[in-house]
Amino acid sequence: MIAGTVTLQEQMQAIGNRAKAVALELAGTPDSLKNKALSNAASALRQNVEIILAANHQDVDAAKQKGLSGAMIDRLVLNAKRIEAMAEGLEAIAALPDPVGRELAAWDRPNGLHISRVSVPLGVIGIIYESRPNVTADAGALCLKSGNTAILRGGSESFHSSQAIVACLHYGLDEAGISKDAIQLVPTQDRDAVGIMLKMVDFIDVIIPRGGKGLTQRIIEESRVPTLQHLDGNCHTYIHHDADETMALNVLVNAKMRRTGVCGATESLVIDKVVAAQLIPKIVSALTEKGCELRGDEVSCAIDSSIKPATEQDWDTEYLDSILSIKCVDDYRQAVDFINQHSSHHTEAVITENQQVADYFLNGVDSAIVMQNASTQFADGGEFGMGAEIGIATGRLHARGPVGVEQLTTFKYVVKGKGQIRPV
Repeated sequence: MIAGTVTLQEQMQAIGNRAKAVALELAGTPDSLKNKALSNAASALRQNVEIILAANHQDVDAAKQKGLSGAMIDRLVLNAKRIEAMAEGLEAIAALPDPVGRELAAWDRPNGLHISRVSVPLGVIGIIYESRPNVTADAGALCLKSGNTAILRGGSESFHSSQAIVACLHYGLDEAGISKDAIQLVPTQDRDAVGIMLKMVDFIDVIIPRGGKGLTQRIIEESRVPTLQHLDGNCHTYIHHDADETMALNVLVNAKMRRTGVCGATESLVIDKVVAAQLIPKIVSALTEKGCELRGDEVSCAIDSSIKPATEQDWDTEYLDSILSIKCVDDYRQAVDFINQHSSHHTEAVITENQQVADYFLNGVDSAIVMQNASTQFADGGEFGMGAEIGIATGRLHARGPVGVEQLTTFKYVVKGKGQIRPV
């Protein structure tokens, strides 16, 4: 090492030290100041659209040169509408009730002790994500609102976009008198920074990954810091034979094609055999018109020769692209079994007018989000009224589904007495 040169390890440790130092202070910051920071950050996003777009163009050009897929480019691209959506997301988060200091439960003991369970921040949250620059705004804002300090490690593809967005968040923090260390962006594209973060147990309380299966798997295997898992979105839409045909077609096309690169996009259609011959040709026509490739089992391929034969791998694949696999089943029980076997436990939908079938599906499918007669693309914290979300947690511990401000808190017990002592 050249004298005076700071190593990446030392750089990351300095970031961790600053985040830890601010954490306790931020936990006690009044909600009014947090909201002021978010409102000013939203204004900064609107005032700096051209700067953000210029940074994003730099990222997009580099991504195209690397040969990233169209779906990945779509996740990366910003425009005025998407920047406005980020600003509105910050304002929506500011409008939420303060999640910190809520009394979750309270009771009195026979000895006179009063015990309450009160929400508190998790502490320092490390967010590791890929491609989508809007995650920078969402993650920073959600951590701030919930009283957590954030260390953001965005994907190298969105490096310049994220820098421009964090500059707006820092402007909001400055205007509210809150330390800019409350939201820090790892200032390097060096992939070794991820490995260092995963071992920063003295500084980071929780790691939240948001990205593809490769990133998530690496974090599961390497992290010494507790993780809130966001796995891939191998989502299903099941069309039952009692579905309204027009509704089924509209919902499926939206669930697959609205944005193919989001984790809530439907990747597999499951459909009852009794209506497959009637509906599959219409489904093929509607989706191929929009450029979607279809892969199916023997039954669906026999119905329409334009459907390519699916492999076993297709049933377990999150395409994030204009590809849909089709599985024909005997009944709703077989549909639920198939989905539970191949799902990533993210989001699944049933299209049916039969409430008994819908209830069986909603109760029987083991996923974080289950829906009836709605597009899986509603799997989003903003659509759930959370303002935004850091990701969709697919595990079972601490949080499941959209991770918003409430899910970024834990709790402590507050015990109040009048001099009670415990008997010997």
